[in-house]
Order: sequence, then C-alpha cells, then structure tokens
Amino acid sequence: MGLYSEEIRNITDKSSKQLFEFAVADENNAEKIGYSNYSYWRSTWKSFLKNKVAVSLLILVIAIVLFVLIQPYLPNQKSPTEIYLDPETGYQARNVPPNEEFWFGTNSIGQDLWSRIWAGTRTSLFIGVVVAIVEAIIGITIGALWGYSRKLEAPLTHAYNVIENIPTTIVLILMSLILRPSITTIIVAMCITGWVEMARFIRNQIVILRDREYNLASRTLGTPSYRIILKNLLPYLISIIMLRMSLAVPYAIGAEVFLTYIGLGLPVGEQSLGNLINEGRVLMMSPDLRYQLLFPSIVLSVITISFYIIGNSFADAADPKNHV
Repeated sequence: MGLYSEEIRNITDKSSKQLFEFAVADENNAEKIGYSNYSYWRSTWKSFLKNKVAVSLLILVIAIVLFVLIQPYLPNQKSPTEIYLDPETGYQARNVPPNEEFWFGTNSIGQDLWSRIWAGTRTSLFIGVVVAIVEAIIGITIGALWGYSRKLEAPLTHAYNVIENIPTTIVLILMSLILRPSITTIIVAMCITGWVEMARFIRNQIVILRDREYNLASRTLGTPSYRIILKNLLPYLISIIMLRMSLAVPYAIGAEVFLTYIGLGLPVGEQSLGNLINEGRVLMMSPDLRYQLLFPSIVLSVITISFYIIGNSFADAADPKNHV
C-alpha cells in the first residue's frame, strides 16, 4: 500500500510539473495590462470624418487656401492691378464679360477680375485668420483667469460689462476714422472687442469645472494654478474654443465687407472681397454687369458657409462627452 501511494505521488508531481508552473511577476507585462491605446485627437478625427459634408467642405477650403497662395505664380496669370487695353481700339478693356482671355471678365477700368478676386480672397483670409488667432489667445487667457481666480472675478466682470455695452460697429467705425485705413487697422479694430465673447464662454465653463473633485484634489496636493488650468480645465473646452475660432474667420471677413460697404474699409487700391463686392454692388442693376458682383459673392459665401459648418462639426467631434 505504501509503494502504491508513493507511485501515485510521483505521478502527480510529474503531472503538476508538466501542467503547471509558478507565475513570475513581470513589471513590463503589468504595465501592458493597464495600457490603453486611446488617443483624444485620433478619436476626434475619426468622429469628424464621419461627417461627409464637413469633410468635403474642409477639402474645398484647403484647396482654396492653397490655390490663392500659389495663384500668382501659375502660368498665364494676369496682374490684379494692371489696366489692360483692347488691342483693336487701344482703349481700356472696360467691363469685358467673361471670355477665354478674361475668365471672370474685367471691371470698369479694365482690370482682370479673376486675379483680383483671388488676390482679394488672399487678403480677406489673412485678416480672418489673424483675427481668429488673436481673439483666441486673448479670450482664452482672460477667460481662464476670470473663471478660475476669485480675486479677478469682480474687476474682470466690470470690464466685461463696460466693453460688452459698447457696440462693436461703433468701435469699428471709430478705429477706421482715427487710424489710417489699412489691414492692420481692420485687425486691431476687430480684436478690441472680438475677444469678449470667447472670454465669456471660457469663463462660464471654467466656473462649472473648477470646483470638481479632481481639481480640489490637485489644489490640495499643491499643484500650481497654471497647471490646473492647462491640464485639468482647458482640455474640456477644446470644442468651444474650436467653434469660436472657426466662427471668427467668417465674422472678420463679413466685418471687412461691412466696413467697405459704408466707406470705412480698406483703400480702393487694396484688393479684398469687401472692395470687390462694393464695386459690384454699384453695377448690380445692370444685367450685363452683374457678374462683377456675382463672382466675389460666390467666393465669399463658399468660404463663410464652409467655415461655419466645419467649425460646428469639429466642435461636436472634439467634445469629450462624445468620446467613449
């Protein structure tokens, strides 16, 4: 009986060694178990790509931006400032309808509308992008301090109330009258009050988030305020920031068109969509000359609508609440 038990024990030990082995703690494997390949921006981009309309408009906007940058260097392009003459009469080629030589026709003094429209688009896009970037920097900075610091809440609130009650149109008109009309003047005039709405949005959201448990824990552990703002608060507001920036571009272009319409925009010699639309507006009652208003209006409409749809779609895709 003892021999039999010994044989069973030996067989069991051999089977145990074949079937089982001791697990060894491996720090690398432990890190892999807790690893997640989730990426916020990759998830945002995938979500944005699901909106086919927004993606198509993004491709269109990128194509327009690239084209206006390289258009002057393409072959067979005319100068936007040169006055062209009719080879048969020797006079200015005034109000020539679209043809093989002048694809968008000419204006009332014989300048090529094709090159003028793309030069004006380049100027208007530059104004819009610069205004959006400046407004975002100022608005995010002031809004974050306004919402996070209780000491700054009262003075910034009073400053906001004062600036908010000053009509933006009045500021634009006054700046255009005080300073010499130029691209810089337009940008400064728009940025004086343009940051206010961005700052208010950021402030309201930070007030909601600043006293949540993880922020209280960070302050208790001695985390500096700027790190809490940059790491804990602003990442939740990316969707709002992107939306406001995308809307600032068409707003700036529209403001430039408005100022030109009332005679306080860029100088006549400076190509812009505002100047082109203002020139075409004078001729809109003449059916044969309406193309001078139609072409720049179409370009302006495509840009503004595209930025609006792209901004809303990207804001939805960047919202952390929509990420799993």
